[in-house]
Amino acid sequence: QLQLVESGGDLVQPGGSLRLSCAASGFPLNNYAIGWFRQAPGKEREGVSYISRSGGRTNYADSVKGRFTISKDNAKNTVYLQMNSLKPEDTANYYCAARRAASSILYYASHDYDSWGQGTQVTVSS
Repeated sequence: QLQLVESGGDLVQPGGSLRLSCAASGFPLNNYAIGWFRQAPGKEREGVSYISRSGGRTNYADSVKGRFTISKDNAKNTVYLQMNSLKPEDTANYYCAARRAASSILYYASHDYDSWGQGTQVTVSS
């Protein structure tokens, strides 16, 4: 079974940067599409960023477009989320999720994914 472990969450000031990592074990990530999701207290989980199995296709929520970058290192079996120009509204628990993919399709809904990490907390505050 694919296992995912997120790391890199921290307390950061507005305008700062963080890089989240999602390390996979059990299966090679080059067979999986990945999504990053986040959930703040009292709010529904929302999709943040998505990457195809090859890493050749990506997409972002409008709220993070231009500030966040998703990337995939299949050799290291790890997906990254580089977050720049962080805002207080980015505060949330961030999760990575994976699903086996046969092509370069991006998956946007949380119910499309069947493997989830435990999450890593990002807090943006002065």
